[in-house]
Amino acid sequence: MATGIAVLNFGEPSEPARDAVVDYLERIFLANMEIEGDTTPDAARERAHELAERRVPALIEEYEAIGGSPLNAHAEKQARLLESELANRGYDVTTYNGFQFTEPFVEDAAAAAFDDGVSQLIGLPLYPLCGPSTTVQALEDLSAAVDDQGWDPDYHEITGWHTHSAYLRVRADAIRDALERYGLELGSDTRLVFSAHGTPKYYLEEGSRYAQYVEEYTEIIGRMLGSPGYELGYQNHENRDVEWTEPDVESVVEDLDAERIVVDPVSFMHEQSETLSELDIELREEAEAQGTEFFRVPVPYDDSRFIELLADLVEPFVADFDPEYYGFQSCTCRDSPTAMCLNARRNESAARDE
Repeated sequence: MATGIAVLNFGEPSEPARDAVVDYLERIFLANMEIEGDTTPDAARERAHELAERRVPALIEEYEAIGGSPLNAHAEKQARLLESELANRGYDVTTYNGFQFTEPFVEDAAAAAFDDGVSQLIGLPLYPLCGPSTTVQALEDLSAAVDDQGWDPDYHEITGWHTHSAYLRVRADAIRDALERYGLELGSDTRLVFSAHGTPKYYLEEGSRYAQYVEEYTEIIGRMLGSPGYELGYQNHENRDVEWTEPDVESVVEDLDAERIVVDPVSFMHEQSETLSELDIELREEAEAQGTEFFRVPVPYDDSRFIELLADLVEPFVADFDPEYYGFQSCTCRDSPTAMCLNARRNESAARDE
């Protein structure tokens, strides 16, 4: 059986070319148009273009400041390393990169797998925390692309995995390594700040558990670090007149009475504009303007243990044994018989307790 793994990511323009950035932004705004209410397809496209034109100057400035986004290159490296790790375990698989908003798109990954004669396809979004516009939407796009091909492979989807023990160790160790590198120790004068990608409250009101997952992750990591105390804020993109998750990380930093902060980017498994610009430049400037030293934990995107974790996630599907042996259950965030995650048992238990 020829096996393919569609490694799904958000995507970002690698160069600050205006046309590419406008197209990228239009795709994002159009994909999330539901948060603004009912509209017609033509009105939605017009609104997406309006929002993109409003946002593009600032985003191009960000990309120019960081020399273009490395997100896609990091994602491509992860896919290559995953394929190599699985080969070392004796599995003959091919990985296909699919980005939601830049080339190669999710549908390109599906088309490439189809052309290669893949008979088993596994969708693996590289989002640590399951969200509706990231994990769920990426898998919906992949499923639609498979259907559009008139293709019926042995098909599986992997959703939530932020509480996997290997992932948590990688992220906790990344914080420990950063503290050692900077010669710091967490305490009253040096505070840990978790910065999570924000999401419109609309999605939370519609039932998304994204904020719950963020809080679970930060609590576990805090305990793994010896419970030194921490703060949590969200990186919100308020390009629309909608409410976002609270508190925003800028307010958290502004209100902190500490000599220095160590910032860990919770929601990311790549370096990208949200880490290299929003944190390393913008948040740093705000912190230093109030006399607070700023330090940031690098994203361990190519840590060998992270690649091994990705291989662990897909292994039961590749090796054709019961995914429940690894703790997988039917996903409660994506309503699809093909979707499985590591969050379902906990979500069902919480629902019974409510």
